[in-house]
Amino acid sequence: MNKGKLIIFSAPSGAGKTTIVQHLLKKVPSLSFSISATTREQRRDEVDGKDYYFISKSDFLHKIAQKEFVEFEEVYSGTFYGTLRSEIQRIWAGGKHVIFDIDVEGGLHLKKKYGDNALAIFVDPPSLEILIKRLTSRGTDAPEKLAERIKKADKELQYADRFDVVLKNHDLKTACAEAEKLVADFLKD
Repeated sequence: MNKGKLIIFSAPSGAGKTTIVQHLLKKVPSLSFSISATTREQRRDEVDGKDYYFISKSDFLHKIAQKEFVEFEEVYSGTFYGTLRSEIQRIWAGGKHVIFDIDVEGGLHLKKKYGDNALAIFVDPPSLEILIKRLTSRGTDAPEKLAERIKKADKELQYADRFDVVLKNHDLKTACAEAEKLVADFLKD
């Protein structure tokens, strides 16, 4: 497959996009996860090359200069995330469609670049208050990083209408079932 389709899941941090994407990867064998590159510190439960490609800021900037990214963002101050062109090519070469778990601006960049070949889904959390509770209960961020994530989440909620579909994640089981249907309908075309 030289060119498969792209399924883009975007949302503020804590909205449930990763859980929904993991569910879809178990249910839809024709999907393969696009591993993003990042300059952020690796968390103790994360695996390099599985959860992210963890690279130094200088390597990341070098890859930008070499045009190796399809999209990239400085998502948080000093912390970059991006999608390597080689990652999409790797998945398509394997005969699969690409599924992304990506920040809101990155998702919009991918949709703009790939147009009708991409389905962009915004995962909408029940409320900003519940999102804040989820982020706080994770215990993975220092207070200043947590504040930065909350501020960014509030801004990102305003982008929902720019996506092809807004998937309400008020009940995870329902959201996963709806995501399965959206993806199946998109892939059959």
